[in-house]
This record gives sequence, C-alpha cells and structure tokens, in this order.
Amino acid sequence: MSLIWLFAILLALAVAGYWMTRRRAMTSAGGDVRKLHSLPNYYGMNAAMLSLAPALIVLFVWLLAQPLLVDATVTRMIPDEAIPDASNRGLVMSDVRRVSNGLDALVDAGRMSAQEARDLSTDSDDIRASMAEVGVALGSDVRPEVLRAAQRYRLLTGRGDLARNVIVVLIALAGAGLAYRRTTHEFRARNAVERGMSLLLLGAASIAILTTIGIVLSMLTETGRFFSQYPWTEFFFSTNWQPRFGGGSDLGFLPLLWGTLYISIIALIVAVPVGLFSAIYLSEYATGRIRAVAKPMIEILAGIPTIVYGLFALITVGPLLRDWFAQPLGLGNSGSSVMTAGLVMGIMLIPFVSSLSDDIINAVPQSLRDGSFGLGATKSETIRQVILPAALPGIVGAVLLAASRAIGETMIVVLGAGASARMDLNPFEAMTTITVKIVSQLTGDTDFNSPETLVAFALGLTLFVLTLGLNVFALYIVRRYREQYE
Repeated sequence: MSLIWLFAILLALAVAGYWMTRRRAMTSAGGDVRKLHSLPNYYGMNAAMLSLAPALIVLFVWLLAQPLLVDATVTRMIPDEAIPDASNRGLVMSDVRRVSNGLDALVDAGRMSAQEARDLSTDSDDIRASMAEVGVALGSDVRPEVLRAAQRYRLLTGRGDLARNVIVVLIALAGAGLAYRRTTHEFRARNAVERGMSLLLLGAASIAILTTIGIVLSMLTETGRFFSQYPWTEFFFSTNWQPRFGGGSDLGFLPLLWGTLYISIIALIVAVPVGLFSAIYLSEYATGRIRAVAKPMIEILAGIPTIVYGLFALITVGPLLRDWFAQPLGLGNSGSSVMTAGLVMGIMLIPFVSSLSDDIINAVPQSLRDGSFGLGATKSETIRQVILPAALPGIVGAVLLAASRAIGETMIVVLGAGASARMDLNPFEAMTTITVKIVSQLTGDTDFNSPETLVAFALGLTLFVLTLGLNVFALYIVRRYREQYE
C-alpha cells in the first residue's frame, strides 16, 4: 500500500468518525442542541483530531526511523572483505538501494514475481543469470554480496511498510473509537478541541525551531568529521585554497570569506541607498498614480531568476566594466570580477530594501508627521528626524535581509565573479565566495568521507554562524535605538 492510499484511508476514517460522533452527540441529547455542552461540530472535530493526530505522528516518526534501522541492519550483512576501503561502505549501500529499486521495477513490470525476486539464487551456477536479470533494470553489473543485501533490504522494507500501515490504521481506529465512546451530551468537546488546536499551533510554531536545530546538528556532525581529518587552524587561518581530491589539499577559509564579504559589501553599497531613497520617494513624495506604476515595476526585479542576473553579468556588465574601467586603468583584463558580481547583485537586492522599507515607512503613524509639521519642521526635516528614526527597526531588518541574500547568492557569483579563491583589493579581479565552493566541492563523483568533500559542511556551518552574527548585531542596534527614542 502506497502512502497516498494510506493517507486516503486515514482521511476516510476521520470523516467517518466526525459524522458518527456528531450523530451520537445529537442522539444522546435527544435531538435537542440546547442540551449539548458544545456545538455538534465540536464533537465531530474531536473524533477527527483523535483519529488523525496520533496516527500522523506515529507515521512521521516511522518514516524517519525505518530507513535508519533497515540501513543499519543491512550494512552489517556486507562483509568487510567485499569493501576495499572502509570509507566506501556508504557507496556500497547506495548500490544496495539501487539494486533493490531495480528488483521492484522488475516486479512492477511483470518480468518476475515477488516470490522470484525474494528467491533469486546467489549460487555460482545461476548467479550470473540473476545478476544479468537485475542488471537489465540497473544498466550495470551487480556483485553477489550486493544482490544478497538488496534482497534483504527489500524484504525488511516491505515488512516495515506493512507493519507501518497496519499500526497507523489501528491507531486511527482506536482514536476514533475512543472519541465515539466518550461522546455524551455532557462531554466538553469544545474544550478538548481547543486544547488540541493549541497543541497543533504549538507544533507549527516549533517546526522552525526544530528545523534550525536539525540543520545545526547535521552540520555539526559532518563538520566534526572534517576537523578530525583536517586541522582547524589550517582551515581558519590559512590564506591558500587548493583542494586536491588525491590528497595534500590546502583548504584555507580566509580567501573565500574575503570574496564573500567583498562582493556583499559592494552589493549593499548599491542596493541600500537606491532602495532606501526609492522607498522614501514612493512613500512621501510620489503621487498615487506614480506609486501605482513604479512600485510594481521595482518589485519585478525580485521575480527575475538569479541565473538571468548571472547571464546579464556575464554578457553585458562584465565586458562593459572591463572595456570602460579595468583595461583603461590597468586593473585587469577579465570580465569576471568582484565589481561585476557586486553591481548585478546590488541591482537584484534593490526590491528587497525598497519594498520592505516602503511598507515600514508607510506604517509610521501620521500623528508623528503632523506633530513635526506643527512644530515648523519642513518635509525633509520630518523625514530625516522623525520618520526614519521611527522606521529604523524595519529598515535594519530590510538591510539585514538584503545582506543575508547577498551572502547566500551563488549563480551571480559563478557567472559574474568567477571561481578563483584569492585575497586581493582590486575589485576588477576574479574572486569567489563560500557558497560557490560549497557547490563545487559537492558536485560530481566525490567521496563523502574525504576532507575535500566534508569541507563543504564546515563552510556551511561557518556561513550559518556568520549570518547568525549579523542577526545578533542587528538586534543589538535596534534595541539600543529603541531605548533612546521610545
């Protein structure tokens, strides 16, 4: 049974429980709604919640735990001598999963029965035929130990799926039955539903926190593996970045940090003044007709894919800066440069600063403006001394969002700034950023146990800490400013 059918059964049980429990509540009250403690719909909603919520929670936990348990069980089946390098065990498990999927494909296509897939022999007489049959679905040869592990993997997965479906349906039935049994005209169904909704809202609010914790823990785990193979002093303090997958890599972080900050600062120098000034004009000076046209046109910039910005940087902005500035000034001959990526990225960030700042400025109470005008201040003085200070928290948030967007950008940097890891003050030289190197280190046929690949997780964690520091710094500024002006 697929998950779609399982969800359909759970939904059908919830609907059936809703109507049956609602009808039982009305029957217990003799058909008189006034005798019920709660409205009839609350009794039905209580049954639907008790049938769905526990079942879905168990289903979610099962979907997370079953692959881990099956992988751990099957991994122990693979002998060490079948794996030349201990670090390749994960690659062997990938082959096991592919063979298992191939067996499923053969069964679904009717080329073999489920029993035949389970009974494929691994004896020397017919192992070649068995591997050839499976290899048709995979397009590659299959080793005997991988075939045996794949059969076990498929068997355990099938049994786990069957047990999951049965247990989840039984839990849903038990929840609906419990709600039906508890339903009387005196039962406080509204209170129970409201408690359930409170827990649901609490769970929704906790998703962001739990997701952040999960991301940090996963990054910490892989980063710990990286630092167990590569010295942290070389990573944080070396100025040389030269990864070599054969060994002897120099994985210094400083050139990537320098390129990230350099490009981001140029982008913010372009985006913040233009975006803020356009927001001030649209909110304080522009007529309604101009605002209705200009604001949507500025926001169109936010909808352009970053790959389009990257092509614009590669084809137009880069050659223009090279021919008009870099070559005449003797600063470089390449169209890929920090300035190219920074300018194009700044254009991309303008709507982030402009739209958010415009909304924040419009949210400033009109009474503040009227009071300033009543004291004799001009419009420009009111904007500078009243409106902007009052809107500072929102403006700082807009700038922070733009900075985070700039630090995490990849495509514009790849096409506009190149992939050269270096530390240079010349803005017309090619450089790269942390995000670009994360992609390059995880792209291709890589060994996820080598420091050259695990360094991507160390870079990601460092990038996370960097953006977290920006958030903390922004909160500090906003709180200090609020203490001064409130």
